[in-house]
Amino acid sequence: MKAFVVERYGKNDGIRFVEMPEPELRDADVLVRVHAAGVNVLDCKIRDGEFKLILPYRLPLILGNDVAGVVVRVGSNVRRFKLGDEVYARPHKDRIGAFAEFISMNEDDVALKPKELTMEEAASIPLVGLTAWQALIERANLKKGQKILIHAGSGGVGTFAIQLAKHVGATVATTTSTANIDLVKSLGADVVVDYTKEDFEKVLRDCDLVLNSLGKDTLKKSLRVLKPGGKLISISGPPDPDFAKDLGSGWMLRQVMRLLSYSIRRKAKRHRVSYSFLFMRANGDQLREITSLIDSGIIRPIVDRVFSFESMKEALAYVDTGRAKGKVVVKVR
Repeated sequence: MKAFVVERYGKNDGIRFVEMPEPELRDADVLVRVHAAGVNVLDCKIRDGEFKLILPYRLPLILGNDVAGVVVRVGSNVRRFKLGDEVYARPHKDRIGAFAEFISMNEDDVALKPKELTMEEAASIPLVGLTAWQALIERANLKKGQKILIHAGSGGVGTFAIQLAKHVGATVATTTSTANIDLVKSLGADVVVDYTKEDFEKVLRDCDLVLNSLGKDTLKKSLRVLKPGGKLISISGPPDPDFAKDLGSGWMLRQVMRLLSYSIRRKAKRHRVSYSFLFMRANGDQLREITSLIDSGIIRPIVDRVFSFESMKEALAYVDTGRAKGKVVVKVR
């Protein structure tokens, strides 16, 4: 099968379009013919070697963390899916590989595709949808009447998280550039801070939750807009000791993560709020909950551009610019 693989870490020079063997099918797996794949900042970071510490992949590695396609084979223990099912998924972190003609995944990580979505739209959802769900619903237990700040509201996670927070009944504030104000308002943002003209920490206060996907400066400033007892959840790091524990890391790596997050955890304590790092995980059950929200018209996918499979490097380069509105997708079939 044709696939895009990372042969060595570092921007696009280490990525090649090559022939690879079809993935093995385990007893609890479904083999999916890939129709479309979402392109994420995570793919760029893996390609660049930024996650070598926490995701020690063996090269060559097929990239790709979002997939939509059709089931073409099932393992002997599979009960939920049959041949011909249209599905979507965020593969388990140890079994990524959506930038290929086929991918094999455990059925627990897979869900039936939302009925009304195209394959390209469906491929845009799993990673950002699960990230938003695990941050807002699972970890923060966001409730009606609470106030949330979602950074980078026009990005992949931001566009999904705004809609999910509004569905819960929260008051939603977000940061974005002038060009994207209308977009985030159309998704339900109540308060929009144009970061090119004003500082969010001077405009906002008494938030119950901040979802951060930006850098260290934004992280520190976010502490100032939280009320005592509030939560700062970051998907861009730094990783914390709880994450190291969930990962099953050894003593040395746990100490490294403790040191990396020491400063922000100490500052959070001083502000009487909590800090945690979220690295989303594959979860077919949560994806089914997300499917019902999409099928009900509560959440809609935001797709900026669709690239051809052969234009994978260009798609990654576009994601690298940080200017994508919503998601970037590659059409594989």
